Amino acid sequence: MMMDGGAAGTSNGGSGADGDAARRNNTRMPKYSKFTQQELPACKPILTPKWVVSVFFLVGVVFVPVGVVSLLAAQDVVEIIDRYDHACVPPNMTDNKLAYIQNETIPKDCTRILTVTKEMKQPIYVYYQLDNFYQNHRRYVKSRNDAQLRDYKKSNTTTSCDPERFTADGKPIVPCGLIAWSLFNDTYSFTRGKDNLTVDKKDISWKSDREHKFAKNVYPSNFQNGALIGGKKLNSSIPLSEQEDLIVWMRTAALPTFRKLYGRIYVDLKANDTITVRLSNNYNTYSFGGKKKLVLSTATWLGGKNDFLGFAYLIVGGLCIFLAFAFTLLYLIKPRKLGDHNYLSWNRHPAGR
Repeated sequence: MMMDGGAAGTSNGGSGADGDAARRNNTRMPKYSKFTQQELPACKPILTPKWVVSVFFLVGVVFVPVGVVSLLAAQDVVEIIDRYDHACVPPNMTDNKLAYIQNETIPKDCTRILTVTKEMKQPIYVYYQLDNFYQNHRRYVKSRNDAQLRDYKKSNTTTSCDPERFTADGKPIVPCGLIAWSLFNDTYSFTRGKDNLTVDKKDISWKSDREHKFAKNVYPSNFQNGALIGGKKLNSSIPLSEQEDLIVWMRTAALPTFRKLYGRIYVDLKANDTITVRLSNNYNTYSFGGKKKLVLSTATWLGGKNDFLGFAYLIVGGLCIFLAFAFTLLYLIKPRKLGDHNYLSWNRHPAGR
């Protein structure tokens, strides 16, 4: 019995050793690399006072001139801004502007006189500006169907376009959704003396939008055919890729005050020139307390008028130079030995705290 037990024990022990050996043989060693072994070279900069002061000073020296140049470029931009939503309301309707804009029998034509304060070189950009219009509202932004706009095979697809999906008789709307439905529909024409100033509306939208987001073979259909008209109507014989006012409008703005390009004027305007603007005050901003402004602006190599960019560079650069001098004085007045363990909290005496 003992021999059997011993034999059994020996047999079990042997099979266990064989299993361990098999597992060891089947275990593959990971391929060696400096990445897996964390042996890649690393840079651990030590922020000494000289390095910190030098970096702050360098940032300040670079940012301040950039800010000055940006401000000077912004000063060269000439803008004429005219708010017309209140001025174009008839005197007898000033107390009920909403009834005025909703009544189709009341003429919406309006004439504004603008004076050029400073010479404006072509091209002159014509913008319309809306205030208190939240194009970034979640429901508003989602109310569109991109597949419908770029693929004629899906032109009848109106998912996610609520509440502007179908007409009263169930026909799909193209383009559908609240964004397209609320398309801006004020119009402007300009004259200087007896000369008409032509507004070029070609290429006012992004080229990528025209070529990739709006198809050349998708045409508007059943658009603005409901009982409640939101904005501009579209020509059903022109494809969406050529409806540039729509393309500009459907690139929604991030802020409640925004400008959108209406067109360009390729004529130089002299100082003290008088511009007569004949406009149609159609767009309803009175229901939500919005404002409408017409903007004529030139541009520089930096773009339109933007004082914020210049001031931001100046403030950051000035702050960095101030900190550089402050740290330098602090280092000279009260220097500290680099790597001194006496400054560690557990090495400091209670009386010195």
